[in-house]
Amino acid sequence: MGTVSQTRAPGPPGGAPQDPPRTRSSRRARGGAARWVIPMAPALFLMLAFFAGPILWTVWASFTNEALTGAQAANTEFVGLDNFERLVQDTRFRAAAVLTVLFLLGSILGQTVLGLALALLLRNRHAAVRGAVGAVVVGAWVVPEVVAGFVWYAFLEREGTLNALLGAFGSEGQNWLFTAPLLAVVLANVWKGTAFSMMTYGAGLSEVPQDLEEAARVDGASGRQVLWYVVLPLLRRTLATTLLLITLQTVQVFTLIYVMTAGGPGSRSTTLPLLMYREALDLGDLGYGTAIALALLVVAGLFSIVYVRMLSKEEPA
Repeated sequence: MGTVSQTRAPGPPGGAPQDPPRTRSSRRARGGAARWVIPMAPALFLMLAFFAGPILWTVWASFTNEALTGAQAANTEFVGLDNFERLVQDTRFRAAAVLTVLFLLGSILGQTVLGLALALLLRNRHAAVRGAVGAVVVGAWVVPEVVAGFVWYAFLEREGTLNALLGAFGSEGQNWLFTAPLLAVVLANVWKGTAFSMMTYGAGLSEVPQDLEEAARVDGASGRQVLWYVVLPLLRRTLATTLLLITLQTVQVFTLIYVMTAGGPGSRSTTLPLLMYREALDLGDLGYGTAIALALLVVAGLFSIVYVRMLSKEEPA
């Protein structure tokens, strides 16, 4: 009877057992994860401490009677949905929510239309023209909000620059910050934020093939039709992304409005950030102020859902 010999794979020197390939791959995966996690640990800690931490505290405080001073500051109690029931019944909150939505819509529409118009006008222009216009528009963007607020306050007040220009044509001036406070802060925010939309739309337009536009013009399409049926569909993702970023920037505007009108006259320009500031810091009611902050987050989320649906929509065939 013959002898059956078994062939073994050569092992490492010294006869030590060799790890199976699956074990070696899992060790490499763990080693790769460790090489990624260890350098990122400080950044992850800072994000948890300064981003997730305040959000969790805000959610918790909105269900309590937390206060800055007094007995409630020393003995905070859980009050459940009392703060949110107060929101529903508070006429000031409802008015501030409406003003916040109007401020968002006006700012988003103004920045989108003006930014896209500037991007289209500067397209294929001389570098010197683009540089000059870009320097002016971006200069307004980089100005701090407090400075921009004082600039527009000086421009729109009764003795301001606008009334001086209107007076030169025989028109009687008025205090625009009193007669049209919401419109005043919307214009100031559009003036300050248009540069961002102009740059993003300019970058998107650079990716639009001009051959398609020329082919549409050869087929008899007008300039408006080329913009509506050729350019804008190709900018759909850029539009949605820019609208989302503009909304997130606008919903938290506080300093600009506070410097120009401080929410007045009365409460005619009091948006949710200003109402939250008054309740939480002026009046010391942190519980109610954080509930307003969550309501503001809901407003931003509703706008964001629309943009996310625009981004997730399939491209037209």
